[in-house]
Amino acid sequence: MNGPVLARIPADYYSEYRYEAIFRAYKWDPQVEDHNTVADHAVLLDRATARQLEEWAEKLTDETMRMEESIKGRPELIKKLGFPRAVEKAIGRMDHYDPAKHVRLMRFDFHPTTEGWAVSEVNSDVPGGLAEASVLPAIAQRCFPGYIPHENTARHLLEAFQKRVEPGARIAFVHCTSYADDRQVMQFLGDYFEENGYRSLYAAPDHIVWEQKRAVSLIRGETGPVDGIVRFFPLEWLANLPRRSDWGGYYDTLTPSCNHPISVFAQSKRLPLVWDSLGTKLTAWKALLPETCAPNLCGPGEGWIYKPALGRVGEGISIREALTAKEYAQIQKTVRRNPKDWIAQKRFESKPILSADGEPYHLCIGVFTVDGRAAGFYGRVSPYPRIDARAKDIPLLVEEKR
Repeated sequence: MNGPVLARIPADYYSEYRYEAIFRAYKWDPQVEDHNTVADHAVLLDRATARQLEEWAEKLTDETMRMEESIKGRPELIKKLGFPRAVEKAIGRMDHYDPAKHVRLMRFDFHPTTEGWAVSEVNSDVPGGLAEASVLPAIAQRCFPGYIPHENTARHLLEAFQKRVEPGARIAFVHCTSYADDRQVMQFLGDYFEENGYRSLYAAPDHIVWEQKRAVSLIRGETGPVDGIVRFFPLEWLANLPRRSDWGGYYDTLTPSCNHPISVFAQSKRLPLVWDSLGTKLTAWKALLPETCAPNLCGPGEGWIYKPALGRVGEGISIREALTAKEYAQIQKTVRRNPKDWIAQKRFESKPILSADGEPYHLCIGVFTVDGRAAGFYGRVSPYPRIDARAKDIPLLVEEKR
């Protein structure tokens, strides 16, 4: 294996590439504050590296789904995972969860380190980057002969629903309708599903109610049964909806869903704290995830970082060089005040990838799986070793068979 290579998109094509990223890859707002989030490079992977990452992701998926089955119905362990009380209560409605009836989407984030590849987390609940994984490589491909897009994540999701929901059925794409960032993800999938024979409904989570545990739309002009759900609204946010909303219905619905709320277990960064109580063999997880423990048992010494239990997009991770002194001190203070909402983790040494002109970038490769099978790559790069909201989306291309 040669490892990832960073290759620049030709300067005379980059403007067109970025334009296509906005309109073809649904990257409607390609800025975070003053930061352009569309990289002017691509990542080129040799076939052996690509296959190794996929094999690890598939093993991690299998272990994760076995953990979910083991922890379900064990409130003494669920209490250790740092969920809001309302979420803990709703979890009790999952007794009859059947994985065969629902679509399971995950994204495992891999990082090249000075000691090989490491996993930082699984985006288990509502993983993003779907359009970037599905479309960006096809836009960049023309610049890199001998390298091709590998997998289309949206196609894998569509095929998973086709096994459970008849063509012509109505799929609800549930998201926070006030956020353009969330709508662009759902619009991409909704358009793709409509192109392939389904009807798309764009809904806020409280636009859905439940009749005999099946989803029903309340949207004016779109009332009636819903045949499938794609949710891009984090589970812990559901607890903030008005009390009149029966958001708990997502936990025991019979309507095929992506993702069913059982995904919340692995979304918690505190899951490793209960590994030894599950009786499940976790060879891949223990090999690839850095040592993790409760904040009162290790850290904040040299070589350790803090992560919020339910953090997303790199927020709250205490990597010093990515933070101001004030931000770093605030994290330390918050951990001392609420240690049950955090974990301490051994810090891996991210190995930067050099561009042709010697500029270093830290790389994260998100490997999607759908129903246990590898389903595409999502790349992000950052000038510092924390991949957060300011990181740039970068296409991944894989060496073509000779």
